Amino acid sequence: MGNIEAIFVDNGDVMNDNALRGPQWQRLVAEYLAPRMGGTRSAWAAANKAVVEKQIAEFLPGLHKGIAPEMDYSDFLVADDIQWLRGMCELVGVDAPEDDDRCVQIARDTRAYVTPQLRTAMPGAADAVRVLHAAGYKLHTASGEPFDQLEGELAAMDVRPLFDGLYGPDVVNTWKTGPLYYERIFAHSGVAPSTALVVDDKAMCAEWAMEAGASAVRVAAHAPKSPADYPVIRGLAELPALLDSSPDLSQGDKRLPA
Repeated sequence: MGNIEAIFVDNGDVMNDNALRGPQWQRLVAEYLAPRMGGTRSAWAAANKAVVEKQIAEFLPGLHKGIAPEMDYSDFLVADDIQWLRGMCELVGVDAPEDDDRCVQIARDTRAYVTPQLRTAMPGAADAVRVLHAAGYKLHTASGEPFDQLEGELAAMDVRPLFDGLYGPDVVNTWKTGPLYYERIFAHSGVAPSTALVVDDKAMCAEWAMEAGASAVRVAAHAPKSPADYPVIRGLAELPALLDSSPDLSQGDKRLPA
């Protein structure tokens, strides 16, 4: 184990496959909302796809440039839930609740229905989590997704009880857009950064984690062209072997071969 005691794992494209999640969300959102709010399942599925694509198109360009980590995430999540539900209702042609709190509750009830039914786990990810837990590592998430979504998706993978803490921006009210996010989840969890390992599919997140004092491993289908100051693995399934072979992950370029 070396000096690593706790592992903070990203979700999207590390534990769950983003490419698989979209179509399953569309089907399950429709399955939940059509009998409760009217409209057809096909209309709800199409509306979910259109609204989510619009939200992503509007949101992503400014995410890592215009959003400071300390900006209030909780307010954003409420507004995002309201926009999501009302946008779908408009496309389906049904009345959305006028009360904002009711919109938020329906959005969260929908997530609670959808997420435990997703079958989007990356190959070998659940088994890797079990191996790491059995080896004595404390497991947490370090995701850009809210707590309730993480809880449902890890339940779907049958690994939720193996995680000590599920960290998304809402838990520490801090955007995952810089080292501050990692500083706050380390502080909240009581984990010393020097004993923490962050696993993420984005290079900038690995770099932010290292700026916060942790070690990092990146998950990527192909080894990067430029040398990295952290190991790169093809999938979470490779992490137990990497930890067994590299007692100290904090020094130098330890990329795995392509």
